[in-house]
Amino acid sequence: MADKPSVLFVCVHNAGRSQMAAGFLDHLAGDRIEVRSAGSVPGDQVNPAAVEAMKEVGVDISAATPKILTTEAVQASDYVITMGCGDACPIFPGKKYLDWALEDPAGKGVDAVRPIRDQIRTRIEALIAEIDAQQEA
Repeated sequence: MADKPSVLFVCVHNAGRSQMAAGFLDHLAGDRIEVRSAGSVPGDQVNPAAVEAMKEVGVDISAATPKILTTEAVQASDYVITMGCGDACPIFPGKKYLDWALEDPAGKGVDAVRPIRDQIRTRIEALIAEIDAQQEA
């Protein structure tokens, strides 16, 4: 692992789950961890309900934009966390791959997005603890 570990979050549209995960990791870990997110078929904008749900907990993802998943992004990351992108994510040796089964917030209102947001936060906190333990080892 490099001096500064890196995490790539991948979902289909890079508009909801992966953006919320990237927002939480950036917010909670600061500059200790490099954060990327991408989608196999990126949407036009980040889901407004996801932006609102994150704003409620003090994390601003309003400036985020969906990005296309590239081989380079996967190669440059230590952790690749998929959220429903299926087989679209290329596999490279030496990376840690995790698949987080989370409900897709697409088309849902902020009330339905809150529980997804909270599940993501819990997973991000555990991920930070794991990365910190790896860095200390």
